[in-house]
Amino acid sequence: MSDTRTTAKATRAEYCVVACAEAWRDAGEILASPMGTVPTIGARLAKLTFSPDLLLTDGEALLIGDVPAVGARPGVVEGWLPFRQHLALAATGRRHVMMGASQLDRYGNQNISCIGDWARPTRQLLGVRGAPGNTLNNPTSYWVPRHSKRVFVARVDMVCGVGYDRAAAAGPSASRHHRLADVVSDLGVFDFRTPDRTMRLRSLHPGVTVEQVAEATGFPLTVPDEVPYTRDPTPEELRLIREVIDPRALREREVPA
Repeated sequence: MSDTRTTAKATRAEYCVVACAEAWRDAGEILASPMGTVPTIGARLAKLTFSPDLLLTDGEALLIGDVPAVGARPGVVEGWLPFRQHLALAATGRRHVMMGASQLDRYGNQNISCIGDWARPTRQLLGVRGAPGNTLNNPTSYWVPRHSKRVFVARVDMVCGVGYDRAAAAGPSASRHHRLADVVSDLGVFDFRTPDRTMRLRSLHPGVTVEQVAEATGFPLTVPDEVPYTRDPTPEELRLIREVIDPRALREREVPA
């Protein structure tokens, strides 16, 4: 008898996990720094499938040699990665980080610091943190669990992560290693592979329409004539997600059905 846990139709959250995992496809021996539940599951899925050389941490200061379930302790510890060494990896481009975004504009400028005028904001958020160094030194992707005009804005209130327009304006010292790879939301996958380096709709998650994405985005998107759907998880990927990496289904809390 087949197990319904692995044969049930993929949920929106599981499509998001697969889309996040694809950001690390064939990445080689670099450090994955996922921020958020779905990106964490995605990085671990990539490690177990098409990116076996990917380096993972326990979310703190240990390099892990196995792939435990989210929230579980690792069984194999390969090394210690204190903050100074983590920064060294980031500064030399040997890391691919997937950050969140409170605001994101069409050039990929990201804000996680404040809402409103920075001199007198209406909301205080995380602060700039490591966003400038991340975006200028190593590949950076973004994860947005709630796609809306509040996040995808015409102009961010404060630039934390550097977008393509600002990196180009700053010159070679800023643009030499600048690369924004993917933006994954609960509606689809986006990138900046356009002549003017503005955001493009790359795929829709099943059940989502181009009109829905446009209505939830606060700037014009580049939309190809034919927009594919995000690829289906394979049966083995669904098994790994549901039974090995996230048996408590934490992904469904971040992206509810």
